[in-house]
Amino acid sequence: MAVSIADIQKLRKMTGAGLADCKKALTEADGDIDKAVELVRERGLAIAAKRSDRETSNGCVLVKKADGFAAMVAVKCETDFVAAGKDFIAMVQEILDAAVANKCKNLDEVKALKLANGDDAETAVKQRSGVTGEKMELDGYNFIEGENVSVYDHMGKHTLATMVQLNKENEEAAHKIAMQVAAMKPVALDETSVPQETKDAELKVAIEKTKEEQVERQVNVALKKAGINPAHVDSEDHIESNTKKGWLTQEQADQAREIKKTVGAEAAANLKEQMIQNIAQGRLNKFFKENCLVDQEFQFGDGDKASVQQWLAQQDKDLKIADYKRFSLSAD
Repeated sequence: MAVSIADIQKLRKMTGAGLADCKKALTEADGDIDKAVELVRERGLAIAAKRSDRETSNGCVLVKKADGFAAMVAVKCETDFVAAGKDFIAMVQEILDAAVANKCKNLDEVKALKLANGDDAETAVKQRSGVTGEKMELDGYNFIEGENVSVYDHMGKHTLATMVQLNKENEEAAHKIAMQVAAMKPVALDETSVPQETKDAELKVAIEKTKEEQVERQVNVALKKAGINPAHVDSEDHIESNTKKGWLTQEQADQAREIKKTVGAEAAANLKEQMIQNIAQGRLNKFFKENCLVDQEFQFGDGDKASVQQWLAQQDKDLKIADYKRFSLSAD
């Protein structure tokens, strides 16, 4: 049977599918709108399944607060072209609105939310995948419950969002801290909030790096005494290439290898453990300062070198950060 333009447009508005797909579905459904809707959705799910192994490096992150509840939702897709589409962003917004209204506490609850068309959020994302021809996934969700929360969509680009909750009302301060979280990507609120496994891993790396530096320092002293530039022999490839260039004689190359071997082994065997631990602990303290939100240097002040907590105290001596959340589509 002939399919009318009006029905095609109606189906397109209901499903978001392309005109050709709507026409095909209506033709197969003999003009039955409800049946055509089901056909479009089934095909969308099938297409989404075929694309399940693709990478999703783009997408949309939206954030919102209402009635003492703030949340952010991320839906990923393959290209920035689809991510910037009005229909795609509208779908993410509908999911976020429902998540905030229902005060969802985890991603599974978000995926199960019923949307305006009767589908759950996870199904709606899969169906949109069928419409665009790209893999999509409902990938991220964070929330903060309570008052004094500021939400921030970095540069309004929907790729990075943050939420910050203070213990007292101060929207201006909270907004600046939300910008700080976006810019400086802290791993924890403070030192006590850093997971023990992260502390252990960072300390292990710091110890190994300190040992390597101490050994290298002694090796370089020995190389310089022998009249050899340490930069010319810092790797076997450099030794070979610099010998070919004439920057090292073969005798110097062999001498450098021997010094690196013997002096390196002796230095490693005689490292002072307490000194290593002290230096490594200093590195760990630097990690806390750079990665714990309250200890980071505040980036949006008046040029002073205050930490985030010091800056907050300048605004109000009792002002503190209660919680924060951050989600970015980039691998930072």
